Amino acid sequence: QLYLVESGGGLVQPGGSLRLSCAASGLTFSIYNMGWFRQAPGKEREFVLGIRSSGGSTLYADSVKGRFTISRDNAKNTVYLQMNSLKPEDTATYYCAASAGHTSSRASEYRYWGQGTQVTVSS
Repeated sequence: QLYLVESGGGLVQPGGSLRLSCAASGLTFSIYNMGWFRQAPGKEREFVLGIRSSGGSTLYADSVKGRFTISRDNAKNTVYLQMNSLKPEDTATYYCAASAGHTSSRASEYRYWGQGTQVTVSS
């Protein structure tokens, strides 16, 4: 079992920034590809960003291109989501997830999930 715990969510004004963290424990974090997903009330869960186990190539959704950045520190067993230029439509519960396969935008490809952290973008 790989345990994932998100943190760093909160209330931020439009145009502001927020950094989410996902701390992993249990299995070897460094071998897993990681992804961030989000889900707003009444909407389906959507892919945001993904990163390979090595921290090399990444995947991203067009909606966050140029605004969000994913990174990881395998020594600290942590993956990050830096969110800049936040918009009200970014409001959602954000989840980190781990996959033993390739990085993917498909939620079904991710085996382990965190509990989520709420991000609210509002004036």
